[in-house]
Formats: sequence, C-alpha cells, structure tokens
Amino acid sequence: MAVNLSKNGPALTAAFKEVVDEKSSTNWALFTYEGNSNDIRLAEKGDGGLEELVEELNSGKVMYAFCRVQDPNSGLPKYVLINWTGEGVKDARKGICANHVSSMANFLKGAHVTINARAEDDVEPEAIMQKVAKASGANYSFHKESSSRFQDSGPQGPVGSVYQKTNAMSEIRKTNKDNFWAQAEKEEEKRRLEEQRKAEEERQKLEKDRKDREAKEALQRDKRDKERATQIDQQKKYQQQVEAESKEQERQRWEEQEETKAAQKKAVNRGESVEKVNEAASLISQRAVNPREMFKQRERGITPSDSDVPSAAPASPQPEPDEADGQSRCEYDEQEATPEEPLKEEAPAANSYVQEPAYEEPAQVEENNYEVPAEDTSDRGICARALYDYQAADDTEISFDPDDIITGIEMIDEGWWRGFGPAGNFGMFPANYVELM
Repeated sequence: MAVNLSKNGPALTAAFKEVVDEKSSTNWALFTYEGNSNDIRLAEKGDGGLEELVEELNSGKVMYAFCRVQDPNSGLPKYVLINWTGEGVKDARKGICANHVSSMANFLKGAHVTINARAEDDVEPEAIMQKVAKASGANYSFHKESSSRFQDSGPQGPVGSVYQKTNAMSEIRKTNKDNFWAQAEKEEEKRRLEEQRKAEEERQKLEKDRKDREAKEALQRDKRDKERATQIDQQKKYQQQVEAESKEQERQRWEEQEETKAAQKKAVNRGESVEKVNEAASLISQRAVNPREMFKQRERGITPSDSDVPSAAPASPQPEPDEADGQSRCEYDEQEATPEEPLKEEAPAANSYVQEPAYEEPAQVEENNYEVPAEDTSDRGICARALYDYQAADDTEISFDPDDIITGIEMIDEGWWRGFGPAGNFGMFPANYVELM
C-alpha cells in the first residue's frame, strides 16, 4: 500500500520548511509511521545537527531523517536524507516500507546526499560529512595556501602514490548496502507470493472443512429426520393403541350398561311376574274349587257317576303315571279327542263332587281356553314360549326359564295349563307366564 502523507500533512510540511530555511535554528527533522499503519507522522525535530539526530534513531522502527549541514569545502548549506531501517524491524514490514522510499524522497526533495542505513555505523557523523564533501565537487581551499608555495624548498622527496589496497569485505558490504532495497523488493515479492500460496492453501482447507462440515450436518440431519419419523410412527402407534383401548373400554362400558339394563329389565319383568303370580294366586284363592284337585280327579278318571265316592277319596290319589312311558300323554290325547259335550258334562260332575253352585264358571273358562287359536304342530301339539321364569311348587308342576319352549299344552283352565317342560317332565304351570307360538 502507498504511504499516506495527507493525514499529518501540515505538520510534516512545516517541519520540512523549518529545516530548509537557513534563518531557522531547526536543522533536522525525523519522520516515522503511526504504529503498523502507512500514515507518516513527525517523530522529532531539533537544532543539534547530526550528533543529536543519530541519537534519536530507533533500531525497531523504519524512519526518515532530513538534516541540514554545512559543506566543509564551500561552507554552503547541504541537505542529507537518511532512510533508516532498524535491525529489529520484521522482514515483512521492511518489504512494505521499501516501496515508500521514492514517495518520501519526492516529499523531502532537495537532498544532496541520500544514505540507506541499518546500523549506527552507517550514520556516523564523520562518514556522513565525508560523503557530503565528496558530493560537493572541487575543493575550494586556495585561500589557505601561502606564498611560500612558489619558493624553492630544496630537493623534494619521492612522489607518493594514491593507491590503496582493496578490502573485499568492505566492498561487498558497500555493494550489499547499495543492493539492499532491490533485495528487499525481491523479498517482498517472494513474501507476497508465499502469502498468496498460503492464502490459497488456507482457502482450499477452509473449502474442504466446509464440505466436510456440510456432509456431517447432512448426515446428522438425516439421522434426526429418521429419529423424528420413528418417534412419529411410535406416537401414531401409541395413539392407535390408546384409541383401541379407549374403544375397548367404551365397548365394555356399553356391554356393562346393556347388562345392567338387561338385569334391570329382568328385575322389572321378575317383579311384574311376581305381581302376576300374586294376582293369579289371589284369583285362584278366590275360587270355590281347587283346580288341582279337579285335575287330579280327571287323571284318576272320575266321571259324573262317581259322585257317590266319599270325600276322603281325593285325599289319597292314585299314583301318577310315569313320564317315561308316555301314558299321561296318551290320556290327554284321548281327552282331546272326546267331543265338547262330554267336557261340558264333566264340569257339573266336578261341581256335584264339591257341591257348590259356583263351579259352572271354571267349566266355561276351560271351554273357552280350548277355542283360543294356537299353532298346533303334528309332533309337539300346542307350544308356547316362556315369558318369565317359574319354579315348581311340587311334583305336579313344571319349572322353566324365560324363552324356554313348552310343548303338548292342554288348556285345562283359564289360569293354569299343563304341558311338557324343557326337562321333559309333564305338569301344570301358570298360563300368564307364557305366550302361544
């Protein structure tokens, strides 16, 4: 980058003018950089000449000195420019500042001698003054010669020679000093190329790291996506399981409710059946004739001519026929085959046996029950379906549960019928507990 002389331009110009002004007591000014930037600032100025200037040079900085001296030959003012590069300055900084020498020479113009110095030996005041004397041209010292110059001084000695032995190391050192800035430019170019190479390697490394990082992030992102998909699937399965359990619980609750309703309905039906049983029992208890005694008499074959039988005869009934041999079924089939007239005659016989005039009502009821239409199958006779459950009170009755089928029904009374229960036994049962099929 180019050197910046505009930031502190007024101070730099004022110091330079004080040095070149012969009337001013200031005869030197020292310039340097602000930190590691390229901005030039005024470091120091004074009127002590080269001796004072050399003491202000810093071995760790790059500095530019402009000094006014007096030519030892002519006595005229001469100007010296010193480009100082301390031994402690880094090579990179040296290369950058090497490009600023021409700009500083243009700013500090008018210098008769330019010295590139790196050590204190290069800025010795005597050596600088010798270079100033050499740069001044002819030696104007004729006024110092005396008139005895043209007098004969006698025989002269041998004429001396101006030849001096060449010092190789000194010449090499001088050559190195002259080629310092060229070498610095080469080193700067080499350093710049090296920095470019390192920058390219760093860029490639960063690009590789970026690609590796992107690949790693892509793998991690895919892994996270898979884990999230797995979590979503598990959550869906869990929700489905919860929904299934909820449905199952709801179904169980519904079944329990249905069972509760069925139990309540059954209890209601049972209560109704109990009421109907009680009603039937009350109706039966109001009758003058016990229909069971009448049925037993009919089973024993009592006819109207048997009315003279003693009243104790019903107390010792004949043994009932066995259900396995089907004798009872045959007897009831024979009774169903008889015409209605004998049935009407049997009722008075039963009434004459009990000897009460109100016995005609059961006979008429029995006659009406035979006229009730029902489904009569050829093999099972009249059938009915149980509406409620009934438990037999003794061996002359049958027991059944709701929806059981009772076959071979004989409608012997309005409130009591006879038939074959689900267990195959034959007996009486309340008529209001069933419905004909």
